[in-house]
Amino acid sequence: MIDGALQAAERAKTLVQRLLAFARRQPLKPEAVDVGSLIEGMADLIASTSGPRVHVELDVARDLAPAQADANQVEMALLNLSVNARDAMPEGGSLTIAAAVEQVSKGHRADLAPGQYVRIAVSDTGRGMDETTMARAAEPFFSTKGIGKGTGLGLSMVHGLAAQLGGAIAIGSKLGLGTTVELWLPASQENSVVPEAVLVEPNLEKFGTVLLVDDEDLVRASTSDMLAEQGYVVIEASSAEEALLLINDGLALDLLVTDHLMPGMSGTELIRHLRAEQPDLSALVISGYADLEGIAPDVPRLVKPFRRADMAMAIAEVTFSNNK
Repeated sequence: MIDGALQAAERAKTLVQRLLAFARRQPLKPEAVDVGSLIEGMADLIASTSGPRVHVELDVARDLAPAQADANQVEMALLNLSVNARDAMPEGGSLTIAAAVEQVSKGHRADLAPGQYVRIAVSDTGRGMDETTMARAAEPFFSTKGIGKGTGLGLSMVHGLAAQLGGAIAIGSKLGLGTTVELWLPASQENSVVPEAVLVEPNLEKFGTVLLVDDEDLVRASTSDMLAEQGYVVIEASSAEEALLLINDGLALDLLVTDHLMPGMSGTELIRHLRAEQPDLSALVISGYADLEGIAPDVPRLVKPFRRADMAMAIAEVTFSNNK
């Protein structure tokens, strides 16, 4: 009983800190984004995150105009919507991501200003929602995933992102037939930026085993893919306590990559604990919060959201510093 209460308190503390960080609204960097290339570049990640029972399909219009958006935040929004769709299909199904240009006139159901928009739709063939649930779906902390299985912040964050960019979200669902969440973003009149995926990432001199620690399954899966693409063998842990068990059982690692804010022991505390016995341990802490409160200045950090090139550069700096 007491253990359960302590775990609930830790979870509540974590959720409040995340909501406060979200309320600070990290500044967006709107620019002309090639949404089609962004979606296609995420297809493999979404498919691996969704699992073998979910068939992922893309339906991107060929004449898709660029959207005025923040590419990093749109990627995180798509991941959030995709994992929600996956969770709505525990027995499997189809997940479709579509994108098209739409001309909006006065009186649109999402209360959009008239003009041209890029509409991104994430659809699933899951259990669907009734009208009462659908009306509350974008509320902070509202979740249909059951106790302990969801924060209820994902869809509300997507809603907040759309509003900041001058867009909106629209939700359609029917019980037993599935759900579609549409993200409407203003179309840009500028030429789209060159996707960062085409940039050459630095080659790392040292490859080996990485212990990746993050309590968020979605973020951990995404980061694990990035590390694997850079040539590392990735061992995952969902908490600092689980990471310590792996190390105590004899896991030899070349690099520790850990989230900062987690229930129980934080990532920074984990690094301090391990460096008490291994002073030369290469470690990188990841945080999604602008102030990075509680992270020691001597601990290398990487701020969410980040891309593969950001991760590669951060690791290169960590390994270079430790090899001086």
